[in-house]
Amino acid sequence: MTFRSEKVSDGKNTVLWLSGRIQSEHLEDLKSQIESNGDTIVLDLDEVTLVDVGVIHFLGSCERAGIELRHCPPFVREWIAREQDRDE
Repeated sequence: MTFRSEKVSDGKNTVLWLSGRIQSEHLEDLKSQIESNGDTIVLDLDEVTLVDVGVIHFLGSCERAGIELRHCPPFVREWIAREQDRDE
C-alpha cells in the first residue's frame, strides 16, 4: 500500500489521517499540509504500515511541537523513543 493522507476538520482541530508506507520523500507534502492549517493539528497514524528513519525524526519533532500522534502504532512509538534516547 502506498502513502495516502486525508484531511478532516471540525473547525477547531484538523486531523490528518495517514495510511500506508510513509517515506522521507513524503515529508515535504506533510509539512505543507500541517503549515497550511491554523487549527490544532492531529496526526492519526492508525493505518500506517511502514516508515523510515526520516519519518521517525519528523514525527518526534511534531510531537515535541505539540502535535498529537493519535493511534500511533507500537513499533512507531518505540522507534521514536529509541531515537530520542540516542539524541539525549
